[in-house]
Amino acid sequence: MGLQDNGKQEMGIISSNKYKRMDFNVNDDDDDDIFDSVDFGIQQQQKDRSLKTRKYVFACAIFASLNNALLGYGFTESIDGFNNNFVQSADVGVMSGAILFIKEDLKITEVQEEVLVGILSIISLLGSLGGGRTSDIIGRKWTMALAALIFQLGAGVMTFAPSFEILMVGRFLAGVGIGFGVMIAPVYIAEISPTVSRGALTSFPEIFINLGILLGYVSNYVFADLPVHINWRVMLAVGILPSVLIGVALFIIPESPRWLVMQNRVDEAREVLLKTNENESEVEERLQEILMAAGTNNEDKHEQKAVWRELLSPSPPLRRMLITGFGIQCFQQITGIDATVYYSPTIFKEAGINGNSKLLAVTVSVGVTKTIFILVAIFLIDKVGRKPLLYISTIGMTICLFGLGLSLSLLGDSQITVALAILFVCGNVAFFSVGMGPVCWVVTSEIFPLRLRAQASALGAVGNRLCSGFVAMSFLSVARAISVGRTFFIFTGFSLLSVLFVHKLVPETKGKSLEQIELLFKSELGFDEKETELGDVERLVQKQEMKMVNPTTR
Repeated sequence: MGLQDNGKQEMGIISSNKYKRMDFNVNDDDDDDIFDSVDFGIQQQQKDRSLKTRKYVFACAIFASLNNALLGYGFTESIDGFNNNFVQSADVGVMSGAILFIKEDLKITEVQEEVLVGILSIISLLGSLGGGRTSDIIGRKWTMALAALIFQLGAGVMTFAPSFEILMVGRFLAGVGIGFGVMIAPVYIAEISPTVSRGALTSFPEIFINLGILLGYVSNYVFADLPVHINWRVMLAVGILPSVLIGVALFIIPESPRWLVMQNRVDEAREVLLKTNENESEVEERLQEILMAAGTNNEDKHEQKAVWRELLSPSPPLRRMLITGFGIQCFQQITGIDATVYYSPTIFKEAGINGNSKLLAVTVSVGVTKTIFILVAIFLIDKVGRKPLLYISTIGMTICLFGLGLSLSLLGDSQITVALAILFVCGNVAFFSVGMGPVCWVVTSEIFPLRLRAQASALGAVGNRLCSGFVAMSFLSVARAISVGRTFFIFTGFSLLSVLFVHKLVPETKGKSLEQIELLFKSELGFDEKETELGDVERLVQKQEMKMVNPTTR
């Protein structure tokens, strides 16, 4: 009995343990389910946050780019063709139509017409130059607001102008506003964008320039049948709409976190980074990088006064940055894109296309090509990288410019010449739009140190406008002297130089934070591929952080 009892007890113990073990396993499964549910919830929460962040940054980039729509809408280069027939002119934007009615209504002369249209290029240049300093003082966001306000004043003055003199005052104000907006948009977008999508988002201003041009064409078409003393005023007034939207955007978009850090408003910068970074855990790391780059330990209170002195007497790393930024802006224009676009009617007429309707059709095809391939660039820039797109762009442009010059010089008026002219002009615009067009502004907004970025980028914008004006004002004179075809051989030479420039002086910035890009230029190793790998840059960042912690580290 005792044995039986003991056996029963043992069996009972075994049975009890057995059931306990089974219960324990069941509980483990329940725990696993709970953990899986928690993990799924965290993943879903992170996914929702990422989607919300992307939408927010996307909206900020769009609103910041609205000022560039004003450039496309109102910025024109009014240049007459060889026979001084205005139908052959190569205007871009609303003024291409409005100037016809302004001449009739206000009875302005040809010289006044040229001054009215050409002054915007010069004034926007001065606006860009002043915009850098202004954005360092009042912030990136409020510089965009100021640009919109000044443009609204200018558009309002032009709309109600009773004379040429008042019209010029409005044109002057509009030019200042456009200059401010065009300079600050890529800087602001680069400073708020996550690293993985910074290239695409910083390309948005280039798209909005083309949308502005399209809006100008539509405005001309819609209001052309109104009475002559009203239609051009309505055309110019429509340009106020994008700047009104910018006013609404001020309640949505944040200030640049990097500008906030420069003002020692670190907590506000952290809040912005939380809104614009998909991974919350990376915010502090990113903030520390910005703090290190800005040097906000209150030891450089004099730095704002020293910015221009530093730009005029740069250190070797800054000199490399300036050469890259200023050079790529100049090459964007001296390769002849403005001549190709603005003078496309003249080029096509030289090739043998006659009739205004045919000239208009092929000119519109150039604009459509430009817009489509900018969209292609936006999809590729953060996947392929900046430098490969620049290689494709500059090499392709060189081939198309040479082909255009050759066909116009050797083939004469024929159907083959017409076909080749259309092919090479559209090809040149396509290659430009996939690389040099948007990537130029992306690179310029990425490479400069934080405290110099706005004003150094402004210098690049000035170089861009100067070269654009030089090409626009000299093309017809040079073409008359040596022929249109030979003029494009000159552009071919500049385009070939741009290939070498990209190879030697432009680093790959894809996948790197703005602070890491700055360290690329401080490295003495150069820009070949092994130095531009992200792992090497991170090593440089770690080395710099060690120096910050221990100044005696070599």
